[in-house]
Amino acid sequence: MSQFDSFCVVDWNSGNDTGPKPRRDAIWAGAVIGGAAREPVYLRNRIVALDWLVETIDGELRAGRRLLIGFDFPFGYPAGFAERIVGSPSPLKLWDYFAERLIDTPKQNNRFDLAGDLNRKFDGVGPFWFNALKRDIDRLPRKGSDRREHGMTERRAAEEGQPGAFTVWQMGGAGAVGGQAMTGMAALSILRARFGGRIAVWPFEPLDAPVALVEVWPGLIDPAVRACADPIRDRAQVALLVRALSRLPHDRLTEMLAVDAPEEGWILGSGFEDELLHHAMPDLMPPRLKNDCFALPPGIDWTPVDEALARLRDRLHPVVSVESGVPTLGAVLATDVTAARANPPAPNSAVDGYGFAHAVTGEGDQLLPLVPGRAAAGAPFAGTVPEGSALRILTGALLPEGVDTVVLEEDVSTDGARIAFEGPVTRGANTRKAGEDVAAGAVVLPRGRRLAAPDLALLAATGVTEVETYRMLRVGVLSTGDELAEPGATPDPARTYDANRPMLLAMLTDWHMEAVDLGHVADDRSALSERLDRAARKVDAILTSGGASAGDEDHVSALLGETGSRADWRIALKPGRPLALGLWNSVPVFGLPGNPVAAFVCTLIFARPALGLLAGEGWHAPVVVTVPAAFSKRKKPGRREYLRARLDANGHAEVFASEGSGRISGLSWADGLVELPDGAAEIAPGDPVRYLPIAGFR
Repeated sequence: MSQFDSFCVVDWNSGNDTGPKPRRDAIWAGAVIGGAAREPVYLRNRIVALDWLVETIDGELRAGRRLLIGFDFPFGYPAGFAERIVGSPSPLKLWDYFAERLIDTPKQNNRFDLAGDLNRKFDGVGPFWFNALKRDIDRLPRKGSDRREHGMTERRAAEEGQPGAFTVWQMGGAGAVGGQAMTGMAALSILRARFGGRIAVWPFEPLDAPVALVEVWPGLIDPAVRACADPIRDRAQVALLVRALSRLPHDRLTEMLAVDAPEEGWILGSGFEDELLHHAMPDLMPPRLKNDCFALPPGIDWTPVDEALARLRDRLHPVVSVESGVPTLGAVLATDVTAARANPPAPNSAVDGYGFAHAVTGEGDQLLPLVPGRAAAGAPFAGTVPEGSALRILTGALLPEGVDTVVLEEDVSTDGARIAFEGPVTRGANTRKAGEDVAAGAVVLPRGRRLAAPDLALLAATGVTEVETYRMLRVGVLSTGDELAEPGATPDPARTYDANRPMLLAMLTDWHMEAVDLGHVADDRSALSERLDRAARKVDAILTSGGASAGDEDHVSALLGETGSRADWRIALKPGRPLALGLWNSVPVFGLPGNPVAAFVCTLIFARPALGLLAGEGWHAPVVVTVPAAFSKRKKPGRREYLRARLDANGHAEVFASEGSGRISGLSWADGLVELPDGAAEIAPGDPVRYLPIAGFR
């Protein structure tokens, strides 16, 4: 069986349409498509669910990916039932029987009447029970104790030894699976008819088709579901179980699928509960931010830059979960990483040359016989080099027994049988000791490190194949204001092209954060509130631009104020005084100024280190170098100033010709900022100034 590329889990429901709003006791689907986890999908009725399944299967077939779909209802009945009903032990013929006879609409179905009809095929009172309708149904008792003489076992073999598993004969009631099985089998029969041989059903058919349908049961991972604390249990079940299946090693999934149950079916993962639970447990989540994390003390008016930064540093913490996986570029380590083995793992030669025991050498001319053979990287010398002899050895080759020193090839004369060189030679010359770079068990990278390309090399060299990292921080970017338009959308000079959103999205991507485009909202408070509600469900932080001050159309500030979580930080800063900070449904919001230059500066100085804290990488101050000024400037006291700047050919900082905060061309021109102090200053050419390269904020 080849590997599956995508996985889905469907929590089925046999009841009526559950309405437009996501709720419990409904149909939910979780998916990991091509390795990427999707948000669980709410499916209000079985017609909608079938449409979703068809669309998902079609998409995976077009993409050329193999898909495994799990359903949380029994695929078969206790042995002998199918033979009694359809004259064959094949469960798939029973599926077709249900599809032909079940009348199923979003508002009602005839599953209870069909159960009564099936009971008539048995002596006594048949195996099905639980009539949830007000009217009586002939041969369908309301209590299981009223059944008798039907001859069927109560459970399948798959349910034996599974605490909490319900019998398939119970047609309704909390947790019952009888109605789910009947409606589910009918639905899957429709899928099989639509896709033909491209679908295989486990364990009744060989899994040599691109799509496999399997039976699952969330009860196998119940501790993980309870630990998740999701108010909608069905949503948690599909999200955690599909993640567990997608994370299983291929050989373990193959072992789970190696089941012989051609009539009753089987629950995938039964007998492997511990392993499923390990992969299903929800990622460790840090505590949420406190609702007053941005509050300022009473009486505070203007906030100095350093004080504002200190408050952010003290009040924020990581908000993303911890996950295990292969080290990837840009990921932030959640724990210290130790070397799985030393680098180098064993003593080896640093050069091409000849190895020998140092004890047999001295001053003056040295003459040593050569041992036949050689040592090369990946092809070590198997024997021992006798004392007084030498061996041909190449760079990276392990030092064989009897060798502790290597003489460089260029310093040797040889006739193929002997070597001659001039002594003395230092003991251990041209060799590398085991662990001289990194010792086994040593900390190679600390918690909070954002992995760069050299870090990946170090982890690979020390045998580290899995690390614990923080999930990538998702940051939404939202522009506000009636005056904004998409670039090129209109020639109207009264409209301003939105420059902030592409700029901020690019900055986040450059910082290895997941940038989420939340679009543009006009000056409409209800629309903005709705957009923030949607954003808070899928991102960890939000950057808005515009509407952060106290004017009539400053709706970001107004909405944050209505929730009671706004802090108006009037920062003693130029450019960019207004900075509205707050929480929206527990998600931090940075309300940036609408002016692009001010938005850029505030994002670098305040949002960048704050987002780093939220992402788990800790607080990082920007890189600062002192360079001579190539400009003149007289500055008044009261505000810290940041000038767009770049270094000239002499390494001096020159500043943009205009300080106007609407001059976006200055951002493109600059490669850094010159930071001027809070107090008064007079800068002349050649004076030392603080220069912050933009690249240093990465």
